[in-house]
Amino acid sequence: MTTETPRATPTARTARTTRPSPDPSRTPRTPPGADASQAPPGPAADGPPAPRSARPPHGGRSAHRNRLVLFVLCAAQFMVALDFSVLNVALPVLGPDLGMSTSALQWAVTAFALPSGGFLLLFGRMGDLFGRRRLFLAGLALFGAASLLATLAWDPASFLAGRALQGLGAAAIVPTGMSLLTTTFPEGPQRERALGISGTLLSLGFTIGMVAGGVLTDLLGWRSTMGLLALFALVVLPLAPGLLPESRTPRRPRLDVPGAVSVTGGLLAVIYALSTAADRGFGRPDVIATLVAGAALLAVFVRIESRTAQPLVSLPMLRRRTVAFGNLGGLVTFSMMSTVVFVLTLYLQEVLELSAFETGLVFGVQGVLSVLAGALAPRVIGRFGARRTLSGALLCQGLCTLALLLLGDGGWSVALATAGVSVASMGHLGCIIAYGVTVTSGVPDEEQGLATGLVTSTQQVGVTIGIPLLGVLATTAPHLSSGVHQVLGVDATVLLAAAALVATGLRARR
Repeated sequence: MTTETPRATPTARTARTTRPSPDPSRTPRTPPGADASQAPPGPAADGPPAPRSARPPHGGRSAHRNRLVLFVLCAAQFMVALDFSVLNVALPVLGPDLGMSTSALQWAVTAFALPSGGFLLLFGRMGDLFGRRRLFLAGLALFGAASLLATLAWDPASFLAGRALQGLGAAAIVPTGMSLLTTTFPEGPQRERALGISGTLLSLGFTIGMVAGGVLTDLLGWRSTMGLLALFALVVLPLAPGLLPESRTPRRPRLDVPGAVSVTGGLLAVIYALSTAADRGFGRPDVIATLVAGAALLAVFVRIESRTAQPLVSLPMLRRRTVAFGNLGGLVTFSMMSTVVFVLTLYLQEVLELSAFETGLVFGVQGVLSVLAGALAPRVIGRFGARRTLSGALLCQGLCTLALLLLGDGGWSVALATAGVSVASMGHLGCIIAYGVTVTSGVPDEEQGLATGLVTSTQQVGVTIGIPLLGVLATTAPHLSSGVHQVLGVDATVLLAAAALVATGLRARR
């Protein structure tokens, strides 16, 4: 088993900074994630790529092999994204079949969200230290077996166990898959295109899950939604070992166990509290106590990381402007978009009286435009830089959300909702790709698992906190229509403020 080329050593980094300039006939590009003033020393994005990961014995990979690697990694990411939404419309059928009460149905979602969000940082770092390919394959195998368990579940306990194990598998797949992608494709156009495809499939996974979940449940029953995920894992797992290179740091530092325990416990507590609050409200003593405990554990984690010699999270990395403001943009776009989808689903069905299938079609248009946005985003990043693309995409998402305030009770509101959420989703996908490029650019290979762990943790936390924090305004309002408008107003304000903060914060030199 091979390891990465040791480009992370001080000698290698020094040598890279003195590498001759690329051919002047080539058009220079601004490195992704920053303006020219922010670019780290190193070769231009158009120049010959530095080695990023282990190469096969015969020399560099062919373009065909790289496409197969990208297919495997994106298929796994798509599978996880599908899992977030495919079960939602099946819950009313699933509950009576397994004997779960209505109040207990939220655990079908929470059981997945807790481990998938809580263990992301830990598994991302374990992939850096012990092998990303190894952990990726283990996560795929666990996810497939857990999906089969959920498909065959005979009571609530077996089903929730399957969902929790799915979440644990996803926590291993997502950060290691993303770091394998960023170490396979060097910074510049290649990585931007790869992240564009990955982001497109991520968005499509959420959208297709909403539509496919309803169709499968009507035709084959709720178990088919979990069986679809098991089938995906069965297809991807045999392809991965022969295509993916092993990739880890040349050095083998000790795992920061106190840091791992405190950050995982803190994330689990916060995600549990927010997920529970979405169903039971923030005033419950258990929600307040869990939130306080989670915040305290995260504070302990920061203190541990500032003192340990081999931290799980490099605090200097968190102080990088690209990491801090890039993740801010990611957190805002995920939390606000998930909230818009949630409140519009309620609005379309309960105010405009659309069926579940018709509502799915409205969001299906969003998926089609996401493909277009995924193709355009890397080109926009290459032309304007990730900073301008990220802030511009947040601005687009915010303005489209603001336009949704014009929704009324007439039939024309369906057209407005379809157009507004679809164009907002294009801005959302632009944010996903741009913030992924921003956060991972200039990060050495041995820390890519950490950087991508932060990216995916931001996604999970964003999806988790949006609905509890804002969706409750709609569900507790005297009239649903006024509550939806209130949520949309707050949502748009947060997006526009984040666009200004990201544009300002990433303008200065890191």
